[in-house]
Amino acid sequence: MSEQSTPPATPAAAFAAEPAVVPASPLPQELAAALKRDSAGLVAAIIQQFDTDEVLMLGWMDDEALHRTLTTGRVTFFSRSRQEYWRKGDTSGHVQFVKSVALDCDGDALLVRVDQVGAACHTGTRTCFDDRSLAAVTGERD
Repeated sequence: MSEQSTPPATPAAAFAAEPAVVPASPLPQELAAALKRDSAGLVAAIIQQFDTDEVLMLGWMDDEALHRTLTTGRVTFFSRSRQEYWRKGDTSGHVQFVKSVALDCDGDALLVRVDQVGAACHTGTRTCFDDRSLAAVTGERD
């Protein structure tokens, strides 16, 4: 009768202590390390018109969407509902041409300044904030 060798038992706690495997990023290592992603691997991207400072919309980017945005001159998002990439304007013609991209001090938000062609909002309005004001008490400086 031959002996069968079995690997030594490993406690479950040992697996929990191992670092999570992070998929390779297409971004430069320093930038990828600076990003603080949510649990889905996404970072909020605030989109702003470059010459008027008008806030147009908020979208979500993972490393690949940010890489595409930084290297193509057009804004690419990751759709949380469709679970796919989409380049703004490919179907609507409402293109966003990248003018600059900045990472905030915490690494959890991007500011993408663009030259917006047409409506930024999927509803057809110029911004996603048009006619959507909430009642709020305004503050004053002392």
